[in-house]
Order: sequence, then C-alpha cells, then structure tokens
Amino acid sequence: MIMITVSFLLGMILCLLFGVPYIDFLKKRTIGQYVKELAPESHAKKQGTPTTGGVFIIIAIITASLITLMLAQRLSADALIILLTLVFYTFAGFQDDYIKIKGKGNDGLTARGKFLRQVAIALLPTLYVLMTNPFGAYFSIGHWVINLGYVYPFLSIFIITGASNAYNLTDGLDGLAASTGIPAFIACALIAMFTGYSEVAIIAAAVAGALVGFLKYNKPKAQVFMGDTGSLAIGGLLGTLAVMGKFEFLLIFIAAVFVAETLSVIIQVASFKTTGKRVFKMAPVHHHFELCNWSEKKIVLVFATVSSVFAIMAIGLYEVFVKGIL
Repeated sequence: MIMITVSFLLGMILCLLFGVPYIDFLKKRTIGQYVKELAPESHAKKQGTPTTGGVFIIIAIITASLITLMLAQRLSADALIILLTLVFYTFAGFQDDYIKIKGKGNDGLTARGKFLRQVAIALLPTLYVLMTNPFGAYFSIGHWVINLGYVYPFLSIFIITGASNAYNLTDGLDGLAASTGIPAFIACALIAMFTGYSEVAIIAAAVAGALVGFLKYNKPKAQVFMGDTGSLAIGGLLGTLAVMGKFEFLLIFIAAVFVAETLSVIIQVASFKTTGKRVFKMAPVHHHFELCNWSEKKIVLVFATVSSVFAIMAIGLYEVFVKGIL
C-alpha cells in the first residue's frame, strides 16, 4: 500500500510540475484545439485552447511508475509491456492530434486508420499474456474460471481497443475524462493490489495521481486539453491493466461511465439509421445533457460521482467473488 501511495503522489506532483512549461510551450507555438461545427454552441469558446496535454500526463505516468517500480524492486517484464503499450498508444494519439493541428481542423486519422493502430498495439499485451501467463486464455472471476481458448485473444483485443475508444469519447468536456478516470484507476490499483499484481497496481496508481494533477489545468475553464494523445493512450492503458491484472469482468463496472458514453453513440447511430430518429439530442451522452441546459460543472460532477459509485461497486464485487459468496 505504501508503494501505491508513493506512485500516486509522484504521478500527481510530476504532472503538476511538467504542466506549466508544456502549456507555455503550446501557447507560444499557438498549438490549439479546433472545435467541430456540429459541437454544441457553448464549445465555440474552447477554440484555440492548447491541446496535446496528454504528452505531459504520459511522461508523468511513466516517470512515476518507473521510479516507484524500481524502489519496490518490481520493474519486471510485465511492467515494461504495460508501459510500452502506453507509449505506442500515445504515439498513435499524438499522430491523430498532429494531423488535426497541421490541417487546422478536426479531422485527424481516418476511423479505419485509428482502429487498425489500436488493434495492432493491443496485440502486444494480448500475446504477452498468452505466452507468459498460465491462465492467459482463462476468464476468471474470483473462484469462477472459464477457459476461453482461442476466443480469449479476440476478447482481450476487444477490451483494450474498446477501452481506448470509450475513454476517447468521454473526453469532451473540461475535466470530464480526468475526473471520471481517477476513481476508475484507483479501483484498478486496489483490485490489482488485492490480487497480487503489484506492477499493475503501481502503474494504475500513477495514472490516478497524474489525472488529479492534470485536473488543475483541465478543470473548467480548461487551460489545456489532453487531446487524443492522452485519451487514446489512457483508455488503452485502462484496458491493458484489466487484461494484465486478470480483472477483465470487473472492468464493466470500473469503466461504467465510459461504456455508457460508447453505448449512447451506438444507440444514436443505430436509431437514426433504422428509424430516422435520434434517441439523444446529441451523442456521446454528455452532449445530450449539455443541450438539456446542464452546466459543464454539473455534468462533470454527476459523471464523476457515478464513476466513483461504480468503482466502489467493482471493489465490492471483487470481495464477493473472492470470498466465494457467489
């Protein structure tokens, strides 16, 4: 527990320290966000806000993780695979942001190009788990173990890629992705600590701490956005931690808000294509609440509260399954 706390504090402090010079750099280079025409009118004021803030978040996460892992003597191949996956997702997200900035618009990588990159990167932790973990092809929930065989690699890639996209969709309001991500990663850290996956716990704690630090710069009115550089990478990391820490099932609860955001988009598209009608005023669902005249701060507070409740539920369910109650 001590090392998890150290990792959390390091992640937070380093993110706070790295944020100031990086945001100044972005402002001097006028590297700002371009707002979609279809976005709610209130988003027009966000035009030009510095983006790619994910760069200093990821640097803080990796630095805090490596320092704590070395202090705890847990710098293993597992940890390096997790961090390497994070780096690859960061490059993919940065490429998307770079294309948007260079083109002075909101069109980055094509949907297909982004998806193929996400899948290719997800193969790294998936194949590693299958080759090194005797329970790699198993889906475990406490005492319940299901052998998925050849199906598991597809499930693993789906989880990692899905988490990356889901977190990316959630990053649409000042402070939303960070405030909903904090309880999710704290839950990951605690569950991994309980199950003995120390590396996963330390890295998850570093992410939670870094997101707390990032909130200083991203809370309404945001000084910087994490961009796809941060959201694609952090979402991909969330899925990777679940796969490496073998708590894939609990991710449904840990990432409940991100799942809901994704489902709102799927429902919206399916409804419009089949009936010509929209279920929500706008998707993802946080935009629906914006158009219902909820303030940005209220949406962020409600979503963060819901994320915290589901994170607590995930920890509680872990206790239930491990003690064999179900």
